[in-house]
Amino acid sequence: MKYVFLLFYYGILKHFPATDNNLPIRNFVRKMRSWCAGKLFDAHGKNINVEKGADFGTGNGIRIGTNSNLGINCKIRGPLEIGEDVMMGPNVIIITSNHKHDDVNQHMIYQGYYPPRKVIIEDDCWIGFNVIILPGVTIGKGSIIGAGAVVTKSIPPYSVAGGVPAKVIKSRLK
Repeated sequence: MKYVFLLFYYGILKHFPATDNNLPIRNFVRKMRSWCAGKLFDAHGKNINVEKGADFGTGNGIRIGTNSNLGINCKIRGPLEIGEDVMMGPNVIIITSNHKHDDVNQHMIYQGYYPPRKVIIEDDCWIGFNVIILPGVTIGKGSIIGAGAVVTKSIPPYSVAGGVPAKVIKSRLK
């Protein structure tokens, strides 16, 4: 049955218009994409939003909390845990596995992959436009990741981070 939902999502729903417009069918599109993606994810909360072009593979290893969204044209893979009330901008990439490159005597293409490392985005985070998050990273509760950042290390709760590689710019705590 999972293959039916995958075919329905990637064949049809992924291509429906984004819901950041005033089209009369916007709520219908949002509900259909979220319903179908919810059948594919390991777990999901209420009122999730999966935007146009979101690519989440088969949905295996992905958990998404209530009121959270996957941004337009995002590309994510599990193992991934997204908390509640998380906002994700367009073109976000979350990588959980990477190519091996340790053996300089063998071409990298033949070395395979490192085992996947879980990415965690805690509650109430805002992930900006074109952010890339690498394997094993945790984005702490209430944090903001600025547009274009490449997050290579975990970010503490209530931080504002940006840059390449991303660094904490300031704390949101007074």
